[in-house]
Amino acid sequence: MLTIKQITENTDAVLRGLEKKRFKGAPETIAQVIEVNDKRRNAQNELDKNLAEVNSLSKTIGQLMKEGKKEEAETARARVAELKEANKVFDEAMSNASTELLNLLYTIPNIPYEEVPEGVCAEDNIVAKMGGMETELPTDALPHWELTQKYDLVDFDLGVKIAGAGFPVYKGKGAQLQRALINFFLDEARKSGYLEIMPPTVVNTASGYGTGQLPDKEGQMYHCEVDDLYLIPTAEVPVTNIYRDVILDEKQLPIKNCAYTQCFRREAGSYGKDVRGLNRLHEFAKVELVRIDKPEHSRESHQEMLNHVEGLLQKLELPYRILRLCGGDMSFTAALCFDFEVYSEAQKRWLEVSSVSNFDTYQANRLKCRYRNADKKTELCHTLNGSALALPRIVAALLENNQTPEGIRIPKALVPYCGFDIID
Repeated sequence: MLTIKQITENTDAVLRGLEKKRFKGAPETIAQVIEVNDKRRNAQNELDKNLAEVNSLSKTIGQLMKEGKKEEAETARARVAELKEANKVFDEAMSNASTELLNLLYTIPNIPYEEVPEGVCAEDNIVAKMGGMETELPTDALPHWELTQKYDLVDFDLGVKIAGAGFPVYKGKGAQLQRALINFFLDEARKSGYLEIMPPTVVNTASGYGTGQLPDKEGQMYHCEVDDLYLIPTAEVPVTNIYRDVILDEKQLPIKNCAYTQCFRREAGSYGKDVRGLNRLHEFAKVELVRIDKPEHSRESHQEMLNHVEGLLQKLELPYRILRLCGGDMSFTAALCFDFEVYSEAQKRWLEVSSVSNFDTYQANRLKCRYRNADKKTELCHTLNGSALALPRIVAALLENNQTPEGIRIPKALVPYCGFDIID
């Protein structure tokens, strides 16, 4: 979340950023934050003043009794009692204002960086780069939902029987391809210096708030109500929360973690051709990259992550493009975000497979994730993450873009992981 210092010292810049993010009611919300913060500070000041007077009087009471000034001592005791009663009121006022302030801050999105383009929706995003656009398919090319049926790779109907729509069952070489991609992505991450983590796939409420999924995306998360736990929408949540309430040493940064997990998203309201087959699922596999870094190095880390994801797509021989997201299409928590999309020749459309984001101090402030610098002062870290990669649409693009009359060709980089070079 934004810091109070950001809001009070750079109010105009915050309002401009929120306008770029298309946050409705920004002026009213920010004004309310400042008002509630003033209430909290005033209550805190009165409380601190009273506590100082209580401490001072408490020290004098004993001395007054020794000097036989009982009447003055009793007056001092009465004043202490009066101050303590008043402190209860100030303490309650401060507590209520702090809670109200926190709840307000949770509703405010992150501020985009200056280079984030203006825009309202996906159509306003800017294509930063394209690559691998040499794929040519026969005129009778099939979409992946027909290929998976033809080669018995994924059973969507069986998934509906077992769980419901959006929970496919991978079979035979389809399951092997899925596992091959997971291992390939993890190995590539380890080669790039990422420490592999195997986290839980459920998180508590504090973890959801820590990375910003709560309260913003509460309706999109599966909630286990009896235990008040949430199925994770991405490994970003449990892995980043490893560093909640942690003070790191500057020498530990940047921290580089990767994790494979199943991910769960309700995707309420999704329907139509854009969600057919593997295009949009309720459960899917993903390898995630997470970095914790110093502010002055986080942009370099972001670029390294972008290079890593692009390298994966190049090794998979897929046509891709990189988009710089506009303010209106960015996530609630991101300050800067690039999306990677692969092109589906059979569907004639782009499929998003990764978002690589820099969150600046936004998540770290929620998490209280800090580091101690060379001067022994603590500062908020920057957090970053990116998919490397999400599997369903990668599988869809691989099947569609590599279909031949003989079968589906496996990219060279994946053959050692699959154990076969063609699906026939």
